[in-house]
Amino acid sequence: MATLRQLEYFVAIVDEGSFTRAAALLHVTQPGLSHQFQALEKEAGGRLVERLPRGVRLTAAGRAMLPAARATLAASRRAVTAARRATGVASGELQIATLYSVSCGILPTALGLWRSRYPDVRITLFEHPHAEQLAEAMAAGQADIAIGPPPQNWEGTVRLLGAEEIFLVTHLDDPRTSPAAGVPLADLAEREWIHYTPDSGLAGLLDEACARAGFQPRVAVRTQQAPFAANFAAAGLGIALVPGNVLPPEFHGMLLRPDPPLLRTLAAYTRGEPDPITHAFLDMLTAEVPLTPPHIRDRFPH
Repeated sequence: MATLRQLEYFVAIVDEGSFTRAAALLHVTQPGLSHQFQALEKEAGGRLVERLPRGVRLTAAGRAMLPAARATLAASRRAVTAARRATGVASGELQIATLYSVSCGILPTALGLWRSRYPDVRITLFEHPHAEQLAEAMAAGQADIAIGPPPQNWEGTVRLLGAEEIFLVTHLDDPRTSPAAGVPLADLAEREWIHYTPDSGLAGLLDEACARAGFQPRVAVRTQQAPFAANFAAAGLGIALVPGNVLPPEFHGMLLRPDPPLLRTLAAYTRGEPDPITHAFLDMLTAEVPLTPPHIRDRFPH
């Protein structure tokens, strides 16, 4: 039967793309790692990776084993953390899975608050480009808690956090827009847009919003990260659509509110009943972390 150490070696080899780098990461000798990995392949009944001149490539058997290996390692880490928490040890690890746009949006504020209260709880963060990938990783046991759009037909605990507002960004000297009132997206049909890479959930959000307004966005440049899109737009490359919480207080682009407003619902969810530490993190998110920060709300006084 495969051991946790063998699975850890397998995942490290895949993630690092090299036996040498995996051994260095895990602080073991390469012969020792290779020996354990060969034992795992013997147990599996065939090769799990192919050695290439510049890395490794998963075989069909390796691709089949990898998700289960990751889930097993994650479950093992959670078991140790749960045992520590059950004995009243306010330390260990809180694993959070989320989207790129959330990790640079509300999460810095949330983790800053958390760290001030639970300095001995280590945070491990897993980031995903799309909500579907996030939900799949969470279902496979990657983390204690996921933060993103609420998943469909989720069997665990789901805590709605509210709706984050999505804004338009352009450069300050843009003569064709005005921050005084909401901007119908249809008025921007002929403009060029900062779009997102196809694997990003924000790409779908932008395409759907423009489709409702009756046009397909003309792409000036694509990026995966919302802060980059905002910076490109502020530099005059096109219009960007970004969550307001990714913009810092000193952001110097022009911020516009779509008409009608564009919102994205966020939730925090777990596979089962959250333990006390996860529950405390959920309570903090719900009560103390604004989805649209004050410095953005202040730009649009009601």
